[in-house]
Amino acid sequence: MIRLGVIGFGTRIQGLLEIFPLFAPEVKLAAITDLKSPAELAALTAGKAYAAEDLRYFSDADAMLDAGQLDGILIGTRCSLHTQFALKVYQLGLPLFLEKPVATDLADLRRLRDAGMKHRDRTVVSFPLRLTNLCQETKAIIDSGILGPIEHAQAWNNVPYGRVYFFEWYRDEQETGGLFLQKATHDFDYLNFLLDREPVWIAAMKSKQIYRGDHPAGRRCDGCPETGACPESPRNLYTLGGEWERLPAETPYQCGFATDTGNEDSGSALVEYEGGMHLAYSQNFFVRKTAGRRGARLMGHRGTVEFDWYTNEVKVMMHFQAKTEVRTFAPAKAGHGGGDLALAMNFIDVIRGVAPSLAPLDAGLRSVYMCLAAKASAENHTFRPLDFGTFLAGGE
Repeated sequence: MIRLGVIGFGTRIQGLLEIFPLFAPEVKLAAITDLKSPAELAALTAGKAYAAEDLRYFSDADAMLDAGQLDGILIGTRCSLHTQFALKVYQLGLPLFLEKPVATDLADLRRLRDAGMKHRDRTVVSFPLRLTNLCQETKAIIDSGILGPIEHAQAWNNVPYGRVYFFEWYRDEQETGGLFLQKATHDFDYLNFLLDREPVWIAAMKSKQIYRGDHPAGRRCDGCPETGACPESPRNLYTLGGEWERLPAETPYQCGFATDTGNEDSGSALVEYEGGMHLAYSQNFFVRKTAGRRGARLMGHRGTVEFDWYTNEVKVMMHFQAKTEVRTFAPAKAGHGGGDLALAMNFIDVIRGVAPSLAPLDAGLRSVYMCLAAKASAENHTFRPLDFGTFLAGGE
């Protein structure tokens, strides 16, 4: 039996654990560290195929790690704590599944680099997009050479569920670090994977045009006198927006138009890569429903490839032939376009010692390095140089 321990038993980690019985029933959750009570954790794990019969609950990560008898650890805490707990796991040398972003500030990023790089291939960062069928297919098309070298790229992430970043705990920028770190961290990673070049400059901009206002701090949706008029009220989302399965008629969301609402609601970045090619990236958090879109267009002189996780399509458009080809993939049976299944399988292979990480620690470090530079650029209206090689070697 492969025995796993979890630090931070949130929704993300719970969903990942559900995957293991599908391909490796011998993988069992043996220990949990979480702020929830043992009774709450017992209720959440009751009857789960992934739960070991002797599953133990801890309120302290050190106590769980000191108890031993674990083959791998998954960290799913809130973002600001990822580095802190990763450092504890690295002291034991255990294989680690680490949620993104791997850090939320430069100090933690340096600490993680210094402690973790010797464990890079035994750390699986939660970057499922690079392992999806769509991304892997696009990578194969690029590497085949039929498009010519990629010399320009455009990417977008229009998030139709963006209200979570303004009405729930994600609105706290002390926890999230801002939405470049929350969302662009995924997108910069898969784009780095596809382009296979090092970024050298970044310039970014962000704005907060929708989720701002003068409602008092601490206001919640339940009991709000403007529930009937607010398009984002649970009542209107439920009755007018068709959110039947997600929302009860009255949900105690925090007000997204109050003075204490954090996070930008859109952002963009220009990234220059070695060799001179550049990427234009944009993300948005107030589009809804069929306006959701996530993917990229990568262009060479001979052809262009474009894909979108919302349509499950990869389109190849040749420039000097009367030819366009659309490759359609069946909807994935696991989260993040099927990437969660690939990540879960890879993590178990890492524990077994039969494969290195397909989303290693340096990928997580590079992505956060770019996101922090984008955030600084947007806040200071400056171009920011990127020298990840020097950073990785201990500089900066």
